[in-house]
Amino acid sequence: MASGRRRITKKERERRAEVLRILDELFPEKIDTALQARNPYELLVATILSAQCTDRQVNKVTPALFEKYPTVQDLARANLPDVERIIHSTGFYRSKAKNIVNMAKEVVSRFGGKIPETMEELVTLPGVGRKTAGVLLGDWFDKAEGIVVDTHVFRVSRRLGLAGADTPQKVEKELMELLPRDKWIQFSHRLIKLGRTVCSARKPKCHECALHDVCPSALEAP
Repeated sequence: MASGRRRITKKERERRAEVLRILDELFPEKIDTALQARNPYELLVATILSAQCTDRQVNKVTPALFEKYPTVQDLARANLPDVERIIHSTGFYRSKAKNIVNMAKEVVSRFGGKIPETMEELVTLPGVGRKTAGVLLGDWFDKAEGIVVDTHVFRVSRRLGLAGADTPQKVEKELMELLPRDKWIQFSHRLIKLGRTVCSARKPKCHECALHDVCPSALEAP
């Protein structure tokens, strides 16, 4: 799909509004992140580890990690090879271990051991981009400073015709313009759940989807 601004017709605005209405009906209850965490430190570490790894696998690893390094101060003093050993199964373990240890050191030295609560501060930490910061801000601090665009949100929002850009950053901008701010946090969770259960990458179950009649991709499918 091509990026760039185009004039949205009345019919298209109505179709998008219907997509959002159906999503509200499909997911009326609040959806929380699948990552297990007891405090912002744990959620930030878990989110960094979740890059190119399933939440389920991260949840298998983090109990041992947090048992040995229960605070950000403990992680800042951690032995890097030991952290690598614990998180090995999450993939890219060397870079992830380096990022979470350096993140902890920065939090201790620059923020007095307290996890920052703003997008501007969080993205200055090693291993923390907008997506990771957005997860922490939305799911722990209930602050909508952006829309988390992971692979599911990127794919499903484009299939539904809610965005057309070709990068997560541009898709986020389109979605932020489309949705009221109080919908940003739950919108990501809804599309992630839809992407995991129905709108999969390789074989979307269009015939089972409640959005079939208002989804451009489903209507074009053979």
